[in-house]
Amino acid sequence: MFTLNDDERVITETAAAFAAKRLAPQALEWDATNHFPVDVLREAADLGMAAIYCRDDVGGSGLRRLDGVRIFEQLATADPTTAAFLSIHNMCAWMIDTFGTAEQRKIWVPRLATMDVIASYCLTEPGAGSDASALSTRAVKHGGDYVLDGVKQFISGAGASDVYVVMARTGGPENPGPRGITAFVIEKDAPGISFGAPEQKMGWHAQPTAQVVLEGVRVPAEAMLGGADGEGSGFGIAMNGLNGGRLNIAACSLGGAQAAFDKAGAYVRERQAFGASLLDEPTIRFTLADMATGLEASRMLLWRAANALDDDAADKVELCAMAKRYVTDTCFDVADKALQLHGGYGYLREYGLEKIVRDLRVHRILEGTNEIMRVVIGRAEAARLRTSA
Repeated sequence: MFTLNDDERVITETAAAFAAKRLAPQALEWDATNHFPVDVLREAADLGMAAIYCRDDVGGSGLRRLDGVRIFEQLATADPTTAAFLSIHNMCAWMIDTFGTAEQRKIWVPRLATMDVIASYCLTEPGAGSDASALSTRAVKHGGDYVLDGVKQFISGAGASDVYVVMARTGGPENPGPRGITAFVIEKDAPGISFGAPEQKMGWHAQPTAQVVLEGVRVPAEAMLGGADGEGSGFGIAMNGLNGGRLNIAACSLGGAQAAFDKAGAYVRERQAFGASLLDEPTIRFTLADMATGLEASRMLLWRAANALDDDAADKVELCAMAKRYVTDTCFDVADKALQLHGGYGYLREYGLEKIVRDLRVHRILEGTNEIMRVVIGRAEAARLRTSA
């Protein structure tokens, strides 16, 4: 797992080359202009990066989660924002490929794989963030259709994406909480769907974020993910999707932090102070040592968790939560230290450090806050300790 074979090396090097050529030169401009680079995302899709772990019978790349986190790390060294959006699209594609009917897979996955169709994930609501099972968006059955009403909050790609994987409550009072939630695949042009104004965010400027508003959106039962058997299974689908999503967003943090570390290393090597290179200063070396250790530990935990998810290991949920919590916290700290090592120059946009810090900050919040990750980990550890008593 820790030594790449030839195929893994080619996959990783392909992602790195694409990032260096197509993302890095334009990332600062995209950030400054709030430009969503759909054309460049489709170039990534041409290389198999839009349906990474979808099955190849419908156009997916058929790779593993371990391959995926390596790809997203490389992409994020150039631009965490673009890499993060691509990770969300991949999560939606995987959910449809894994839980969809044969017909849904055939309709959607080939177009998601090419990014002719771009997807967004709709779980969070204004009143339901960490407590996702408390969502209030409803889907009421009318004949052979379902009518959806509700609002989804902080949706990446809202208004730009072509299709939305929406979690809605189909169960009545007898099925509260997660048991009454169903996933639907809804197209952008469905009557009754609209989008809020773009959110003015601290980071992630190169992808739009807004509300998705559902007002009497009527969809056929065939839009229910998993078909007739899918009713009530949406919460499980959402959580399964988030296991991989947590790994991917951690990988994006790792890539961004690695880029920040590399910038800082180059800067302190050349920067002179008090008649010597900053690299000769012991306190600078101690800082670099801590940063390098954090990056390496993050990478190993991330790969371990991805391998567990690939193997469907019993502790996969806990390991994904551990990786998400540790890697996003550690890598944000690495990026912040890299900015500090640049002194005042780190605060300037042209150096790119402040962008990395802004982009990585949200990774500690989305795909389950890091506080919730501690809840997940603590619950698993408590259960283990009880059974071992």
